[in-house]
Amino acid sequence: MIAQTASKFRSHLDHFSGRLSAGLGKVARRFVGEAMYGVAARGSVRLTEIGRALEEAIPLDKTETRLSRNLAHEELGQHVGAAVLKEGAERIKDRTLLILDPSDLTKAYARKMEYLAKVRDGSAGKIASGYWLCHVVGVENNDNAIIPLHAHLYSQDAPGFLSENAEILMAMDQVSTACQGRGVWVVDRGGDRGALLEPMIDQNRHFIIRQKGDRHLIWGKRLIATTALASGCPLPYSSWIVREEQGRETRMDLAYGFRPVRLPGRPDARLWLVVVKGLGEEPMMLLTNLPLRRHHKDVAWVVNGYLTRWRIEEAIRFIKQSYCLEDIRVLTYGRLRNMVVLVNAVAFFTTVILGTRAC
Repeated sequence: MIAQTASKFRSHLDHFSGRLSAGLGKVARRFVGEAMYGVAARGSVRLTEIGRALEEAIPLDKTETRLSRNLAHEELGQHVGAAVLKEGAERIKDRTLLILDPSDLTKAYARKMEYLAKVRDGSAGKIASGYWLCHVVGVENNDNAIIPLHAHLYSQDAPGFLSENAEILMAMDQVSTACQGRGVWVVDRGGDRGALLEPMIDQNRHFIIRQKGDRHLIWGKRLIATTALASGCPLPYSSWIVREEQGRETRMDLAYGFRPVRLPGRPDARLWLVVVKGLGEEPMMLLTNLPLRRHHKDVAWVVNGYLTRWRIEEAIRFIKQSYCLEDIRVLTYGRLRNMVVLVNAVAFFTTVILGTRAC
């Protein structure tokens, strides 16, 4: 039974990796299948572990050398990443949430990895050596079944790097183009900057963006700080959620409402500030361009859309941990970027093709 299950798993994975690598050369196609199988089977991105999964009748160091050489293929990451996105985009609907998650890949003890830079370790809350990651996943509102769409690694010390904004906009452009404009972008407080917000408005992309509280918005004919708008906003709607904190489930009673607002620099764009109380000492503020009426269901959809993002952050962390992404040992920048794309492809296979869930 175990042998039959393993054989079926390998068969499904070979078929999927074949679709992703179609158009590449024979050697590259074989490598994509082997690498994805090794990552999935061993739960590791280390080339030695991938090599062990292949069980070749040659010394392991020879297998590792071949894998390392093939991982350096210049077009591999771009090709496989585009193929995964194409597969995922077919599953994105008009109201599917597109969760943008910038994070980091910390390599605290690395010294020789190419273009190793300084990043803020989100889990430790300190500056460390590593790289930046940008993930985009699709998910239906109030659901946990994710669709990994895009993942890429970058370093501010690498040639050609322009800015974090440029990296994020590139990811958003690629995903939005593949999805033909479908989906609702959900972004944390880091998305509350003109360099990201204004292009979303210009491209007519629907969004829900959490506010930092330092922005001023036009309400009526007055320019008012978002914090002042939030403190005086009527909260006629209510609901409750259960949130797990330190292993314990806690019921949280929420009250929320909204106000129509406009950006000072873009008064032509109709926006709404959704205010939520009950999640902390300060109210949570969400800026959206989704049309809102004075109807509980409309406002609740926006609130739940952002809360879904919190759950998906855990799913993305689970993916990194499941394949020991921070244990990556390759030294060159191209190999690092290609491996991140391959891990995203494995995550897509696991969560979408096999129908299992990452949370």
